Amino acid sequence: MDGEISAAELKELLDADADVRIVDIRSPPAFRRGHIPNSENIPFQELTGRIEEFVDADRVVTACPHGKASVQAARLIDSYEGFSGRVDSLETGIDEWPHALEAEESVAEAGGDEGPDAPF
Repeated sequence: MDGEISAAELKELLDADADVRIVDIRSPPAFRRGHIPNSENIPFQELTGRIEEFVDADRVVTACPHGKASVQAARLIDSYEGFSGRVDSLETGIDEWPHALEAEESVAEAGGDEGPDAPF
């Protein structure tokens, strides 16, 4: 793991259309309620089985609710033998993301909640 990235730094990367993959490790229901634009949902428990998807990524940022579990996710990605890019954890977590989140309207309107956000 290369380190942690602030919300402001990540926003700058997004605004510059940088080649960065944002991996949201929360549960699918939490992701649908609101996530950082252009992020992808890979729940933490699925990450090990899908880690090969990051081999060609130049930069990965992991995100979770409070910035704690995403550190573990970043370390896991970084430890994968075929990965040679940069990987950071969003230090503030999604709960402290000061910018607009994307949400799926049907979930937001229905108040859908299908279980806990994360095991952490």
